[in-house]
Amino acid sequence: MRVTQGMEQTQFLTALNGLESNLAQTQNEVSTGLAFTTPAEDPAAAGTVDNLNQVLAQSQQYTANANSAQTSLNTEDNALTQLEDQLQSLHSLALEANSGTQSSQDLSAIATQVSQIQNSLLSIANTQDGNGQYIFAGYATQSQPYSLTATGASYAGDDGQQKAQIAAGQTIAVGDNGNTVFNSPTGNGTYTVTANAANTGSGLIGATTVSNAAAYNGGSYTISFTSPNAYTINTLPPTTGTYTSGQAIAFDGLQISLSGQPATGDSFDVAPSTNQSIFTTVQNLVNALQPPTGTPGSPTQLSNSLADAINNINEALNQTSTVQASVGGRLNTITTQLSVATSQQTQLQTSISSLQSVDYATAVTTLDSENTQLSAAMQAFTLTQGLSLFKYIS
Repeated sequence: MRVTQGMEQTQFLTALNGLESNLAQTQNEVSTGLAFTTPAEDPAAAGTVDNLNQVLAQSQQYTANANSAQTSLNTEDNALTQLEDQLQSLHSLALEANSGTQSSQDLSAIATQVSQIQNSLLSIANTQDGNGQYIFAGYATQSQPYSLTATGASYAGDDGQQKAQIAAGQTIAVGDNGNTVFNSPTGNGTYTVTANAANTGSGLIGATTVSNAAAYNGGSYTISFTSPNAYTINTLPPTTGTYTSGQAIAFDGLQISLSGQPATGDSFDVAPSTNQSIFTTVQNLVNALQPPTGTPGSPTQLSNSLADAINNINEALNQTSTVQASVGGRLNTITTQLSVATSQQTQLQTSISSLQSVDYATAVTTLDSENTQLSAAMQAFTLTQGLSLFKYIS
């Protein structure tokens, strides 16, 4: 087959186009920093990069969730610290009032301080986060959860607990509802002892403990004084005993210390602990210090009421400590997971970069080489266009 000049030109132009195409691709790699910009350029690598980007995006979303949860829990932790401080102040005031040396004016002044603390507790219970959501309202984050009432406070939230997913298969609670934080067991956490309001003697409630948890069936009892020195308890069968001031009365795994001198007919009720709002505890303390009727009770009644308040405040402190420990544990979990996520994302980004990012040194060298080849080819093409047999016939 005869090779004509036209055929040579076509082949040469095809080669030039190939060189120009290669040069354009290399220039694009250098300018974008990417080894490929469309899946067609490297289907296998593009598919792998797409999968890695999906995993990276999911991990970054988990990180965003974890950071948000961390912020919420830090807000709660700060609120719990304030709550603990206020409860400690309440405890100190109750002990001061129960010292037996306070005048009625002193007790009234303490009641005023307790009322001020109650307002502070209300502010803490209605804490909002940076987005204006109430952190102790459960799921009802748009509604103020607490409002003061004559007996304490009402709760408008619910028992829900907000959660966030911080890793594949791992969720974490980002808050606690008001019932969990501001409600705590009464008495010693197992049972309560209260003096009958009609008592006329000077019997004072002291320490109450559980000596044998297995022996206590959770029932309610009444310690009735048949004389100043004898009592009976409505257990099955009934328990009777001789009363000695300061000596514990023991029955069914319980030990109850009474002091002073109960009168015949006086009684003390024993009942299982129930959950009670701290606002109810505070209001009861105010009422004991400054009775709504204006008529103060006897010193014995006051002392027993204050002892009850002190026990309930202690339980509220225990509850606060328990919740705060849980918050601390969740914050530690988030910190650990964020560290894991950071390492994972770094590895993913490195893998994506190794597949998609161009090697600049190699690309620049290739670009120089392709420029040289194209320039040489164009010069050769120009020279060959000047060669013709007719040029030599004259």
